[in-house]
This record gives sequence, C-alpha cells and structure tokens, in this order.
Amino acid sequence: MSHRSRRRLLLWRSVAFVPLSLALSACTDGGVRPEPHDRLSGADIRAHTAGRLGSLPPLSSQIPLDVNVPQSNPSLQELQDDFDLLSWQTFVAVNWPADGNGNPDTGKTIGANLPTVWENWKESREVFLPGGAVPLPWGQDPAPPAVCAGLGKAALNLTQVGKTPDVLDESAEPFDTGPLIDQNGQYVRFAIMMNQDMFDRIVRDRLYSKAGQEAFNKAADFAQTQSNAHVGAIMIKSSWKVMGANDDASRFHTIKALVYTNPNEHEGVTASCKLQTVGLVGLHIVHKTHDAPQWVWSTFEHVDNAPSQGDTPSKPHYNFYDKTCTTCRANEPPPRPWNPNATRTQPTQVVREIPLTDSTKQLNAQYQALLRSANANSVWANYELISTQWPTERNNPIDPTGNPAPNFLANATLETYIQGQTPRVSSSCMDCHNDATMTNGLASDFTYLLQRAQ
Repeated sequence: MSHRSRRRLLLWRSVAFVPLSLALSACTDGGVRPEPHDRLSGADIRAHTAGRLGSLPPLSSQIPLDVNVPQSNPSLQELQDDFDLLSWQTFVAVNWPADGNGNPDTGKTIGANLPTVWENWKESREVFLPGGAVPLPWGQDPAPPAVCAGLGKAALNLTQVGKTPDVLDESAEPFDTGPLIDQNGQYVRFAIMMNQDMFDRIVRDRLYSKAGQEAFNKAADFAQTQSNAHVGAIMIKSSWKVMGANDDASRFHTIKALVYTNPNEHEGVTASCKLQTVGLVGLHIVHKTHDAPQWVWSTFEHVDNAPSQGDTPSKPHYNFYDKTCTTCRANEPPPRPWNPNATRTQPTQVVREIPLTDSTKQLNAQYQALLRSANANSVWANYELISTQWPTERNNPIDPTGNPAPNFLANATLETYIQGQTPRVSSSCMDCHNDATMTNGLASDFTYLLQRAQ
C-alpha cells in the first residue's frame, strides 16, 4: 500500500464512520473531545501543539496536493491541526513571488511585496463574458472596462463591492450582505480568481455560458480525473482596502489596481475607475482535493483587521474597528443608498464573533516567525489563519456537505454580516455552497461562480 493510500485509509477509518456530533462527545480517555472552535486550556493545548506543530515544513512554492495525516488514530483536534497546516502551506505557495509567466519564481523566497502566483490566475470577469463568449486562453487577458482605459497598468481589476457581482439582487445569494467600509470611509473591493485546472475544466465543459451549461446537462464536477500530480481546482476570493493616510502600507501586501465602480451594481451609481494602491485584508483559498470532495476552505486575514468579541482591543489601529467609538454597533451594514463613489461613508465597526482557537494561534505564531526568518520585513508575517473548514465524512450518503468541521467559518472581511453560530443563517462555507447551482438549476459543485454565465 502506498503512503498516499495509507493516508487516505487513516482519514477514512478515523473519521468517516464517526458523526461529528459523536466525535465531539465521545469519551476515549475519560474526557470530552473538544470542538474545533472551543477554546482549549493552556497546559493541554501547549503540550498538544508542541508535539504536533513544533517542527514546520520549510517554506515552499509547491501547492500541497492534499492533507497529510501522519497519526495512526488522530483525534478531531489533530485532524483540524493537519488541515490548518495544509492551509498555511497553501497560503505560502500561492503567495510565492511569480516569474514573468505567472509561475513560482524558485529563485526567490516569499517575503517581499512582489506580484504573487495567484494574482496571475483568471478573474471571474475574464471567464464569464457578455453573451456567453468564449474566454481568452490562459495567459491572455481581456481589456479592462472602457472607463478604465488610459489609467495605466494594474495587477488586478477590482470591480466588486460585494462578495459576488450584483450581490444585492442575486437571488442565489443565500445570505443578506452589504458593502464593507474601512476606517478611512472607503469601500472594500473584492476579486475572485481561479487556477488553470479549474479554468480548463470550465472551458472544456463549456460552463462559461448558459448555452454551454444547457448542453452539458449534468451537474458540474471539478474532481480530479487526471494524474494525482495535478493540483486540482482552486478558487481564491480576496478583499482589498484602498491605502489611505491612516494606513501603514508597509504592513500590507499591496498592488496597483484598477478600482472600477460598476453602474449595474447599485441603482443611480455612475461608472468610474481609478488606479489606486490597495492592500490585501482577506483571503479565502478553496481547494478541491481527493480527500475533500466538498473542497478545503481556508481563510486568512490581515492581523490588524478587527478584535474578537470579548477581547480587549489591544492594537493601536484597526482596519475595521474604532476603539474610541462608544455608540458604534458591531457588524451592521451601512445604510442605503450604497454608493462606492462617495467621498466618504460611515465606517463599518467590525468585531470577530468566533475567536481563533489557541491551537490556530500557536500555528500562526510559528508560521509568522518562520516567514520573518526568511525575510525580517516580510509583509506575509502580518497575516493569520482564521481557520480551515473540512469534511469529516467525505462520502456521507445522506449529508453532501460531509459534516464539516468546524461547523461555522467566517472571514470578517468577506462574511462580515453573517458571522455567528446559527444554523442556516451564519456563515458556513460548505453548508452555503452546497446550495450552489448553475444557471440551469443543476448542482455546480460548491461554487456560485457558474451562475455568472451569460
């Protein structure tokens, strides 16, 4: 039996037959196994993480193909640690400096503020074109919106002010949402990218158009069908804030971006475009692996975004929280009308409703130290993993979500207004995306992207 086959067997044997509700309460040694989002006691967690995470793999530009489970009989917490480690390895690889062709530049290491690998992937606006047109081949980019012409070269065209285009009137979006406003009174902008494995599958199956989806006439499936050496489909959702006078740009990964206001997104808003410096504040990395057919959902944020609920705000400055405001209501969307062209909008007061676990904090500190050892001024050491959602029962015949752990996962910059722990209301990546369909109503394999087809 190969190492890879043995690893899969271990994951199946230790998790697949144990419902999450039982795994959380099963007493194997006289105690109760903790849920991943519960805080663990200091002595236990220090001993646990020292054994599990004391020695990190070296920083690498190679995206890991799947989770590695080295334990013979892992607990739920150990599996969570394994997936969190996968998340950090993936974060490092996709943010590796890119060469002129968009591939990892193996002559460099991660650290400096350089164009990354994933920023060379396809944006959703490049794939789902007006009239269902065939997207340009990989490596070729369409022209930016006409209003952006002549403004100069940008790394990305940031066209969204919600998690999805026209999110305020898309019937498929299962949760109410709204724009996020930073402490400078500026709208946060969003982009959704896909890697070549995912792009090639969409083009092959003609899922970029309504007509193509009708002709395909079956559920979308991004499972790997080629060699196991292929990375598989990956989506990245990013959130960016415009750098202002109150921001220290040296603490962010920054790019020059064409920040475009789409007049079709909000009634009464005119088209506009600016070439601006923006800083990365949030990142979802969603990877379809063999051991996670429901995808692995990793989410990262800038360390200065917002305090956690119940914590004393200790930072001198937050991107989305005002320590001096005693009347600000947390996690409330700004009042309508919503106009991204406004000179200034009342900032959103953001609080993280589910704190990071101690185990995740330990891993974050280790990776941040490792990144600084490679580059003392690494911008990437200013980012942290929030958590990783993964299926505990990947082949559950009743629950297509795979009984995810943790039950809820939210990025404070991407799911600001739907944080919490209320089933079918609060953010749960797998639970929400399990409802995703194509324009023909057939399942779209946990992605809403295919609804953008025209």
